Amino acid sequence: MTQYDYDLFVIGAGSGGVRASRVAASHGAKVAVAEEYRVGGTCVIRGCVPKKLFVYASHFAEEFEEAAGFGWQVGEARFDWKTLLANKDREIDRLNGIYIRNLNNAGVEIIESRAVLKDAHTVYLAGEDRDVTAERILIAVGATPYLSDIPGIEYAISSNEAFHLEELPKRIVVAGGGYIAVEFAGIFNGLGVEVTQLYRGPLFMRGFDDDLRDTLAEEMRKKGVDLRMDCDITAIEKQDNGELHLKLSNGDTIHTDAVMYATGRVPKTDGLGLDRAGVQLGDNGEILVDEYSQTNVDSIYAVGDVTDRAALTPVAIREGQAFAETVYADKPLTVDHSIIPTAVFSQPELGTVGLTETEARKAHGEVDIYKTSFRPMKGTLSGSEEKTFMKLIVHPETDKVLGVHIVGPASGEMIQALGIAVSMGATKAQFDATIAVHPTAAEELVTMKQKWVPPAQAAE
Repeated sequence: MTQYDYDLFVIGAGSGGVRASRVAASHGAKVAVAEEYRVGGTCVIRGCVPKKLFVYASHFAEEFEEAAGFGWQVGEARFDWKTLLANKDREIDRLNGIYIRNLNNAGVEIIESRAVLKDAHTVYLAGEDRDVTAERILIAVGATPYLSDIPGIEYAISSNEAFHLEELPKRIVVAGGGYIAVEFAGIFNGLGVEVTQLYRGPLFMRGFDDDLRDTLAEEMRKKGVDLRMDCDITAIEKQDNGELHLKLSNGDTIHTDAVMYATGRVPKTDGLGLDRAGVQLGDNGEILVDEYSQTNVDSIYAVGDVTDRAALTPVAIREGQAFAETVYADKPLTVDHSIIPTAVFSQPELGTVGLTETEARKAHGEVDIYKTSFRPMKGTLSGSEEKTFMKLIVHPETDKVLGVHIVGPASGEMIQALGIAVSMGATKAQFDATIAVHPTAAEELVTMKQKWVPPAQAAE
């Protein structure tokens, strides 16, 4: 008989924790998972899923307007925020139920309680005031929004609260320059809110290809978002009438109805008892793990955003799967974090996989660039001036496609398939040999033949 209550105890029932629990149980392990909020984690409850539903909602105003060019007379359209919230909540409840059912069907015990480490094999369940023991412990608690330490920060919201606002504000300021910030700026703008987005650096979306960053900034401004770079909030003051006055680093003041911080997320490691168990943390509070998601304590593992390797749901799922297969099926698996297809549901949408131009030049020296910008076919009748942008980065000697970057409708759908090609090491010649699908925007990816030449070089 085992000396522990469980073979595996998982703290956190988000995407990574749920996958690891189910797979481990399928291999015969006795598994329990503790969750203090709702099963499903950030993605299902307050992240990817509700956000994508909001993105869909925010597109309709533009689509109603563009329909006229195709002969449709839509008439007066009205948007009801409370209806969207209610329908979103119903869908989240449905998904939450599916996650719970899948865990139950797999034989995983769900414990609704906060769980804290006491040592390398013991977990204290705060909600039940008892200890449990496990041969192995997996930490999959995710991350939480970071809020600046400035006067009045208590008046700001994060993406968590944005999904539950009682009323849609007339004006909102979004602070931040990452994917969450640009996505919510697009959402609120599409729903008719007056949006200002602030970013403290010279150009937002740091880490993405510079051409994508420039193109997105241009298109967002065309859609009416007031983008301000090199600008940050130094204080928030709430007035008697509820209006917020934001003091900015450049001396300006903005009057708004709401301010949303999307300035990054930090691993949710505070109060977990990691110090008592001897688990080492990194500079940002992340749990340090090896390629098999094992910490410095042999019995403790961690997957997902809490490790700060790549804060994306599919990555957490893959890490959870790899952990369970390695430990409980004796099939050592690691996750390749070097090539991760990524979509940003900004407006317009981004899709990217592989190296940026800057990264490619740093790694390989000279590279070949193929890029194009055009007005999609739909815009010829709709009247939309939105541009689609596509870029291929190619190694000049091996002909290998090192990176693909897209701005435009359905970029996220395209980049999933392109991720397969880039992961397999496809060459530019293989792209060129692929028959184009016409008429589509995607056909440009296999018909770009002319290498891009920098303007200065072209003038010589």
